[in-house]
Amino acid sequence: MAAPERIVRAGFIPLLDAAVLLAASALGLDRREGFRLHLTRDVSWSNIRDRLAFRQFDVAHMLGPMAVAGELGLGSNPHPVIVPFTLGQGGNAITLSVALMARMREAMGADAYPDTAAAHGQALAREVARRRAAGEPPLVFGVTYPFSSHNYEFRLWMDAAGIDPDRDVTLTVVPPPMTADALRARLIDGFCVNAPWNVMAVEEGIGRIVAVKADIWPGSPEKVLGLRPDWWSENRDTADRLLAALDASARWCADPANRGELATILAEPAHVGVRAALLEPILAGDLLVDAGGTRRTIPSYIEFQPDGANLPRRSQALWVYAQMARWGQHPFDEDGARRAAHAFRPDIYRAALPGRADGLPDSRIETAPPGGGRDFDPDRIEAHLSGMAADRPPATRLD
Repeated sequence: MAAPERIVRAGFIPLLDAAVLLAASALGLDRREGFRLHLTRDVSWSNIRDRLAFRQFDVAHMLGPMAVAGELGLGSNPHPVIVPFTLGQGGNAITLSVALMARMREAMGADAYPDTAAAHGQALAREVARRRAAGEPPLVFGVTYPFSSHNYEFRLWMDAAGIDPDRDVTLTVVPPPMTADALRARLIDGFCVNAPWNVMAVEEGIGRIVAVKADIWPGSPEKVLGLRPDWWSENRDTADRLLAALDASARWCADPANRGELATILAEPAHVGVRAALLEPILAGDLLVDAGGTRRTIPSYIEFQPDGANLPRRSQALWVYAQMARWGQHPFDEDGARRAAHAFRPDIYRAALPGRADGLPDSRIETAPPGGGRDFDPDRIEAHLSGMAADRPPATRLD
């Protein structure tokens, strides 16, 4: 009698950085390794969190900071998650409504200003100040989850312009596939989300991209593979096979020659469900930023296997922890830092994929972009935070 087929139940959100997981199934890399991925498209990160906790999923495409939050017991229904593999890097962008952009141009007192992330932040700061002086309600911005690179990157960008994200604006959670809808309905004035929903808002003429992840903090952990610890302990051979399939998929997704086919895979209704002609330029880093046809070329906009990117570094988890401490989500202490670092498991990656991470450190100094603040030394978190949290209220509650 043949052995029963091994099934790995995996949840994902329709985003381009689910590509490695989706391609592994579409290309048959899972079957080649002796198991089958059973993929379920979901709509929100809270659903992903809960379905992992309730054992409806074995593994999931998830936000790196979600795993750190689970390890620290933060948020609703926290549940520990193991991260042995990083699925992608980049892809985030801050998109503001065209109406807000028009007011920002007026606030700057000119028809145009430099098309840079910093200049857009300064223009937003002037509009925020004008609204406050006029007694108007604060602007409302969407992020995809309280514990997400999107939340932290939006905050860092605003903070660099002198905007206090907890006092000067209102932050709210909007699931990724609904961000453009919320902007169109004028429920929010802007959002930070991964591709393709940022570009979708631009193409529809309702949004303008003003900053991307590379402008703010390119090395912050983006999407990862999250595993239930109990599933991992009971299925180690299958888990190793899963990582082997994802490693092969990441190499395939990273090859420019495969972009057309990858865009077709992602475009399937059961996957991202956006036409391939829109997705392929994004995969190449050719980004439409306004409805007038302005484009940015960002070769590293979204990557699936740059040097060492699939290795989950403990310094990335600690960068997340530093953001949690900076923005009032969790007090800083050494035990918290130890637990946060434990969420990312380079040891599992190395054991499953011998030789793939040779010469790469588990932790390193995370480099800030030019003009984007101080580098992050994971061994000096308190020094990094020094002075940043002075007179700061608790972070906005995002449910």
